[in-house]
Amino acid sequence: MTNTGALTELVERTVEGLGYEFVELERLARGLVRVTIDTTSEGGITLDDCERVSDQLTHLFTVENVPYERLEVSSPGVERPLKRARDWVRFAGELAYVELYAPLAAEGFPEAGRRKLEGRIVGLEGEAGSEVVTFDYFEVDVARTPGIAARRRQNPKKEEKKPDPIRVSFPLADVDRAHLIAELNFKG
Repeated sequence: MTNTGALTELVERTVEGLGYEFVELERLARGLVRVTIDTTSEGGITLDDCERVSDQLTHLFTVENVPYERLEVSSPGVERPLKRARDWVRFAGELAYVELYAPLAAEGFPEAGRRKLEGRIVGLEGEAGSEVVTFDYFEVDVARTPGIAARRRQNPKKEEKKPDPIRVSFPLADVDRAHLIAELNFKG
């Protein structure tokens, strides 16, 4: 089986049959197949979860004659990719980074529009295949590394009035890639 779409469907059914959420499948160089899984239960994905899915997929790939050299099963991490409509619903209210295929024109944007957006997911509406994302665009100011967090504690900025978010909507089909923005707490 070399068709990536058919393989994705097969892996998705297997992963979800084991009680996990399928996030994505990637076929990479040198025969690497990377499968990302998640869970809605407290505690997230563990090493035992990855091992369980890996064992099952190894058997599946043997039976289905899937050519691969290495299999990697992992969690999506703190900056989880947003791949499906259900992700946008599940993570409504969370901070996200979005790249669109083409610039989005909206009131408050520069004339040419913006292709890359940071802000908060408001929600998702519409029928399957024609979903529309509602998104509050603003400059996200979160510490993304411990060093930045430490510098901010040492040199706090003066309270500045931040501009109001710009509410935009765009078809889910126009999203090239998107992921959550982690709000990490580096205070010791």
